Amino acid sequence: MEWEIVIGLEVHVQLATKSKLFSGAGTRFGAPPNTQACAVDLAMPGTLPVPNAEAFRYAAMFGLAMNAEIGRRSVFERKNYFYPDLPKGYQTTQLAEPIVGPGEIEIHLEDNSSRKVRLHHAHLEEDAGKSLHEAVFESGQGMSGIDLNRAGTPLIEIVSEPDMRSAAEAVAYLKKIHSIVTYLGISDGDMSQGSMRCDANVSVRLKGEKELGTRTELKNINSFRFVDKAIKVEAERQIDILEDGGSIVQETRLYDSDKNETRSMRSKEVANDYRYFPCPDLLPVELDENYIETLRSDMPELPDAKAARFREQYRLSAYDADQLTQELATAEFFETVAKQSGEPKLAANWMTGELAALLNREEISIEQSPVSAEHLAGLIARLKDGTISSKIAKQVFEAIADGEGDADTVIEKRGLKQVSDTGAIEKMVDEVIANSAKQVENYRNADESKRPKMMGYFVGQIMKASKGQANPQVINRILKEKLDALL
Repeated sequence: MEWEIVIGLEVHVQLATKSKLFSGAGTRFGAPPNTQACAVDLAMPGTLPVPNAEAFRYAAMFGLAMNAEIGRRSVFERKNYFYPDLPKGYQTTQLAEPIVGPGEIEIHLEDNSSRKVRLHHAHLEEDAGKSLHEAVFESGQGMSGIDLNRAGTPLIEIVSEPDMRSAAEAVAYLKKIHSIVTYLGISDGDMSQGSMRCDANVSVRLKGEKELGTRTELKNINSFRFVDKAIKVEAERQIDILEDGGSIVQETRLYDSDKNETRSMRSKEVANDYRYFPCPDLLPVELDENYIETLRSDMPELPDAKAARFREQYRLSAYDADQLTQELATAEFFETVAKQSGEPKLAANWMTGELAALLNREEISIEQSPVSAEHLAGLIARLKDGTISSKIAKQVFEAIADGEGDADTVIEKRGLKQVSDTGAIEKMVDEVIANSAKQVENYRNADESKRPKMMGYFVGQIMKASKGQANPQVINRILKEKLDALL
């Protein structure tokens, strides 16, 4: 049997407002517990919520970036459920009239294919607090506490249609959302700090079927890698159950990254279970056309537009342009390198090659790179003007990363300047030819079409003799002249 995976994502993005959705309390991450909470967040009697205008602006900006309908009127409801870190016993959210309606975005996959994913809606809501479970006694017994710093922080919950058919598509969609919110500056998108969290709705069905299978919800996944792994392992679990004649239970599950498995958390609630009703303390919020058009005119260049510009302005491939525009910091780094070096293609190659490998190896972001954009531009400039070869350039790059200075400093200190003196190279060519009688004879007897490949042996020996510092272009020119003279 051939199965098809059906995936929809619910992405929660914390908005980067300085205060909370309905109170003036701060939103600073990492503050001591319960220092970023006020009477409104604690649901003290007599307190009333006041909507944060900046949160509405950020949500509307996101909607415009998603080519979505913007709700000219949005209404808050109370979603009733109990958690110890939700003091009010309900969450103030949007249901029937959210601020962002249907839209769509295009995602790009590693095989250079693309597809569109529809947005069902995005709504504003407040975050809950956080339960902390810490062992405090020598006996090993633990103690739980509640940190309400996060309670009331504004979120947008972005709900997709079930349009994704693989874990790779889900990750591509999630990365695109991350790109959009960080380009807009409405969130830092830091999944490790909970600024962006993902719930994945996963079901399977036989290939060709139209009806959706029973779904499970994978809750609070906090990295792109775990989204990929969680969806794959959950789909395999469902397929195994169905092929054994069982049925899928609609439920909420957690992904255990240590065991690479999902486990049941609770039965899945439906809307009626939450007893939604309009919040009596909050009036509907209406946005007029002038407000929307002002936001539209102030929108920054977004990932797709920037990628298109990179293809046009810098003559990059679609793949390189897409890779370099996924994160705003990476795109800005590239533009600095491209403009200062005058070699955009080389800049792209080094950023997607050596620099990306360095960042992955050290597990750091491009903002933390030990090789600055100016350093990389200087390295490429020395490669371009023939001061160093491609092989030597990699040594210089590693030295820059180790803190030895810029390219010129490293080249001078290590004596890595490329030898382009024709007299010195001609002498090395003569010595290699004199010591390679057998290879010379083979070259003379070979078909003309095979000779260019056979020159590789001689070039390798000459580069070895020069400790990699001889100019390859000069070597090839002189070598060919001398070998052809022996024919």
